[in-house]
Amino acid sequence: ASTLAWQSGALLATVADDGGSTLWRLDGARAWTPVGPPLAAGVPSAAHAIGQAHVLYLVPGGTGQPAQAITYNTITASWSPTDALKIPPGVVVALRHDGLAWTGAGETAQAGFRAGKLLLTWPDWTVLAVYLSSMAGVGAWFWLREKRASTDSFFVGSRAIPFWAAGVSLYATNVSSISFIAIPAKAFESNWTYLANNLIAVLGLVFVAIWIVPLLRRLNLVSVFSYLETRFHPGIRMLASAMCIATQVGSRMSVILYLPALAIASITGVDVVWSILMMGVFTILYTTLGGMKAVIWTDFAQVFVMFGGALFAIVFILAGVDGSALDAVSHALAEGKLKTFDLDFDLAKATVWGFVFLVLFDVVLTFPKDQVLMQRVLSTPSDRAAGRSVWIFAAMMIPGGLLFYGIGTALWLYYRDHPERMNPVLPIDATFPLFIAAELPAGVTGLIIAGIFAAAMSTLSSIINSVATMATVDFHDRLVRERSPQRSVRFAEWTGVVVGLVGIGLALVLSRFDIRSLFDVSIELLGLLGGGFAGAYTLGMFTRRANSAGVAIGICVSLAVTFAIWTLRIVHPYYYLAISIAICIVVGYVASLFFPPPQRSLEGLTIHTRGKQAAPH
Repeated sequence: ASTLAWQSGALLATVADDGGSTLWRLDGARAWTPVGPPLAAGVPSAAHAIGQAHVLYLVPGGTGQPAQAITYNTITASWSPTDALKIPPGVVVALRHDGLAWTGAGETAQAGFRAGKLLLTWPDWTVLAVYLSSMAGVGAWFWLREKRASTDSFFVGSRAIPFWAAGVSLYATNVSSISFIAIPAKAFESNWTYLANNLIAVLGLVFVAIWIVPLLRRLNLVSVFSYLETRFHPGIRMLASAMCIATQVGSRMSVILYLPALAIASITGVDVVWSILMMGVFTILYTTLGGMKAVIWTDFAQVFVMFGGALFAIVFILAGVDGSALDAVSHALAEGKLKTFDLDFDLAKATVWGFVFLVLFDVVLTFPKDQVLMQRVLSTPSDRAAGRSVWIFAAMMIPGGLLFYGIGTALWLYYRDHPERMNPVLPIDATFPLFIAAELPAGVTGLIIAGIFAAAMSTLSSIINSVATMATVDFHDRLVRERSPQRSVRFAEWTGVVVGLVGIGLALVLSRFDIRSLFDVSIELLGLLGGGFAGAYTLGMFTRRANSAGVAIGICVSLAVTFAIWTLRIVHPYYYLAISIAICIVVGYVASLFFPPPQRSLEGLTIHTRGKQAAPH
């Protein structure tokens, strides 16, 4: 081997052969395999990793000829000459972390890669301005219409939201900017393995619609954690609600705001601070003004903005791919880019078995504790409408997943054919925004960036409203003696403002770290923080014997063990949530056997007694 380089968790080596050199890769399989087309330009004399997926090679020139710099992309397996790095003849060249440096003729010079800014045009800004002002207008309209009439209106939309609007809002809330940016980046980097989660999740949602939603909908809850008080103890309710608030604010809001802001700012020249502020401030505005009705109806509109932008994008991407659509699919299949079901029994990888566990624990067992999702279900007028809203959500999961994963594969095809169009220093999560800013015509770029904003803002507004609801119903209304509906709504509005500002601040802090995949980070944080109180719901709804003391012990043990597993990195983060919930269920149930059984009535509180109505709490 003439050169060695470490990139993307693999060791790359170039080996001289007839007329040039071939690149070999050593990864987790512990076997050398040839990758990429042969490098005909010559034998590299040096190599250096650049960014998250590129390797910069230096190929010496012939007599009197300058050396040549060339990059290799480990994802698309394509070589590209670096025209931006011009090397004069007769100099001594060395590789640097971001480019080249050379010495000759009595002077030292350097050249490096830069994340060039592709400024938005006035049609793009016009589209963004229309979108943002429309969202603020919806919030103002509902504020003027409702006049802060009641907590029921602000928190659950007076329970008058049509099932189809609630279902679309469920999907919009679930999608977020993670789906719009990180999922195409994940499909671009690997394949469709994570799509299996969507397919299996549909089965989980069917169970939720039939068994879980009707049970909780009959209790006329505002905060889903009221159930834990009725079933167990006020302390369990407040502990679980506090953990949920920490999960939403600490692990979701910052990622959802930071991901699109970083990607867009790194491409368009819009500073990351301004990107975060635009999304955050406008979302705070319409969410706190209009309450749940504004959140749901803006979600409904934002889904069409998201899908419209995504469809435009995939058409433009495929139009730039060499060959026919059939050829593109054949290439993707041959390289394993469409692989969906990984049946390996490997706990260190994301496989079908991991998704089965994730759906069982993250959809079936944790849907009831997810205030963000359940608040839409609780906003419908009847049990039947509540179930139908979940059916709508399930029906949108597969086509939506195919669209976003398809964008990632189309990007892989495009940049395999046009490797010179990539920027080596940009993170992988910026791949889709790079195409949007660099390749799309004016106006269309603004539409798709509006779609990215919509993906982030739909989830962000849901989190702000739900956290404000939990803070008001689970804490304020319980601890403040002199209260009224008007004071509760006012408290919820100010809480929404504070929560939104905290999310903006955390997103700015997150921007200081170099994170390879925010999609993986969001899964990891959810698994660490979200499992304990999800297990409490499972014990409450599926068993008669669980009691408050046993559940409290189960929650504490599950948190401790999950953090220990995270510290030791024993399994893939996809398993954290399942492990945490399973430990809470087992330990909580066993611990409950050492305490007296529940003395209160369980009518309407478990699936065994769901036909009987419990009094709302």
